[in-house]
Amino acid sequence: MSKKTVILIVVVVAIIGGVAWWFLSKPKLPPGFAGGNGRLEAQQVDVAAKYAGRLKTVIPHEGDTVEEGEVVATIDTEPLEAQLRASKAQIVEAQNNLRTAGAQVKSTQAQLNLANKQYKRANELVATGAVSAQERDADLAKVEVAQANLTGYQAQVTRARSAIDAATAESERLQAEINDNTLKAPRRARVQSRMAEPGEVVAQGGKVLSLLDLSDVYMYVFLPTDAAGKVALGSEARIVLDAAPQYPIGAVVSFVSPNAQFTPKTVETAEERHNLTFKVKLQVNNKEKLRQFEPYVKAGLPGMGYVRFLDNNADWPAMLQVKPVSEIPWAPTGSSSQK
Repeated sequence: MSKKTVILIVVVVAIIGGVAWWFLSKPKLPPGFAGGNGRLEAQQVDVAAKYAGRLKTVIPHEGDTVEEGEVVATIDTEPLEAQLRASKAQIVEAQNNLRTAGAQVKSTQAQLNLANKQYKRANELVATGAVSAQERDADLAKVEVAQANLTGYQAQVTRARSAIDAATAESERLQAEINDNTLKAPRRARVQSRMAEPGEVVAQGGKVLSLLDLSDVYMYVFLPTDAAGKVALGSEARIVLDAAPQYPIGAVVSFVSPNAQFTPKTVETAEERHNLTFKVKLQVNNKEKLRQFEPYVKAGLPGMGYVRFLDNNADWPAMLQVKPVSEIPWAPTGSSSQK
């Protein structure tokens, strides 16, 4: 027997042994339980620039955990700050114009009051001949001039107030834009990747960081129709990862697809591939416990998902009993600069 033949036989035996081990290692499920393959996933959240600009800082590194509201990056706002200073100067100028126009209104109002009194006296004295009609008409002209001046200064007051409102609105817009150029983490999450570095110019909507929300961990599995049709939302479930098959994770069914579909190529079920299946989401919903799992969560880990769909009081098989987090032998993930 040639050496190549021996190697081929060894490879075939290894493949057959691996397939046999895979099938035999799967827990034997009692009636009312179903399972399917999947991968552990965490909700991805991108931190993006609302406005185009040059990145000034990108603070966290890959693997770091950031808190909700924490500043993670800044974009250069020097041009905006210059515009903001100019807008504030316009506010000061408009306020000065308002004070000047207000003083002129008061002065002109006093002149109008005096002119009205003079005209009233002159109008009374015309009948006695003490004041001529020409003098009375001159006093009336002074009233009309004062009234016109008062109207003009009142319009200046209105314009100054409008200018203050417009400049204030512009300042608030610029300040809001400056604030938006300070990028903050929308939730507690782990940095998956830095998509831009300081000094780079990012476009409007350009992504800077990709985060994994470690409080939103789940697995999609595909169940055959006979099981999926009986699975209710909120049903208890288990996630078993290949990296730690002896440590099941408690979960619940948070979504059942309303449409049947063919099993994707990357996912297998115990049934033939041409059979229709339903997509089911298994959500790890215990936030407190998930916070304990957080350092060990690695998105993309393959595993199995199991659901209980008949009797909610049925006992889970021994292999699928949830164990304390302290016993899980996974290595933590993250970076050396982890907070």
